[in-house]
Amino acid sequence: MTAPIPSQRRALPILSSDEIGALKPALADVIEYRKSGLSLNWIVGCPLECGYCVRHLFDNFGMKSPRRLMSDEAAVAALVSHEYFRPHTTPLQLLNRATDPMLPVVKPHLFTVLRHLDDQGLTNHVLIITRWRTTAEDCALLNSFQHLRLTVLVTHSGIDNPSIEPVDSAIAARSLRTLHEHAERYRTVLYWRPVVPGLNDSDAHLERARELSHHAHATVFTGLFFRNEIKAYYETHGLPMPYEATARRKIMPEAAEQRILDTFHKGDSWGALFRKTSCGVAYAHGEADYNGHFGIRELCDICPEEQIARCQAAWDKPEPTTVTEEARRVGATGVVEVTDRAIVVEGLDEPPRYFLQHGFGYQCHDRAKPHHYRRHGRASIGWPAENGPQPG
Repeated sequence: MTAPIPSQRRALPILSSDEIGALKPALADVIEYRKSGLSLNWIVGCPLECGYCVRHLFDNFGMKSPRRLMSDEAAVAALVSHEYFRPHTTPLQLLNRATDPMLPVVKPHLFTVLRHLDDQGLTNHVLIITRWRTTAEDCALLNSFQHLRLTVLVTHSGIDNPSIEPVDSAIAARSLRTLHEHAERYRTVLYWRPVVPGLNDSDAHLERARELSHHAHATVFTGLFFRNEIKAYYETHGLPMPYEATARRKIMPEAAEQRILDTFHKGDSWGALFRKTSCGVAYAHGEADYNGHFGIRELCDICPEEQIARCQAAWDKPEPTTVTEEARRVGATGVVEVTDRAIVVEGLDEPPRYFLQHGFGYQCHDRAKPHHYRRHGRASIGWPAENGPQPG
């Protein structure tokens, strides 16, 4: 039986064309291809004032009331007709950039889009990221989708400074427990982030994460996006600076990661722990990683043995001619190389690289922005300078 979508007094208003035109172009574009999936963001605005939020990058941190850029039906149509969308293959993310999908005024629209996608028989992975309240009724709805491979990632940082994170982490902890308790067709991941040394990596914070890991099908830990826009917000509001410099990639210093792993390896008291989002999502569903991280073997040293076996069985080095043809079709220039770790290309920005990566189930890197050994895909801050690229 199909669970009813929760109603509300009125649907969220849709911004006018003039209002949309005043937005930063990247925010007005409802679809963005990110590493964890093709991301659909047709609602913008959030009252949760997390100081490190990526909304700073879109100049709309002050937009507190959620608004739609288009109807839910139009959003679905835009997604499934997108040039990079492939039925049953392309991983998807919903509302992970400019609002929280479980806000009371937002979630009826989230569930409507999920229903439209599920009614098409699509089996794509769909990721929903929240730090807000989730009820047993929400879980019943999430369980009602018959085809989508649905994962709810609950962001929990444990940051106790209300100036940085006004939302009590206990809200996310309760949601995680509720989601895990009621999970049948969907899966739940503890999204332990952002981990910032000296802010939320004390023994008490680690113990809290350890306990919560038992209420999730997997746990993923990651660092902080600290861009210039976020640094400016910290400076304006007199917040303690987490790092002296900003970076394009997430910051997870080597010592901070080692502290987490040392605690994790003390015994068998943790749930399954992963460095990468897609690794945790794949494990939760009993599948191989759709991002092909198995080629970057140093990432796998904390993975459960059964997950390594799954990824190894599915990991297949693609044929160079086929890769080159596909890469050229989406605009690659220069030499296209297929190493034992990744496809290496030139002239492609992130969306076409992710398109290739998800299509082949094999990492795809930009030759001009190499992924360095052991800090794969993370900023250089907190890592020794000699930690250079690993030969292919």
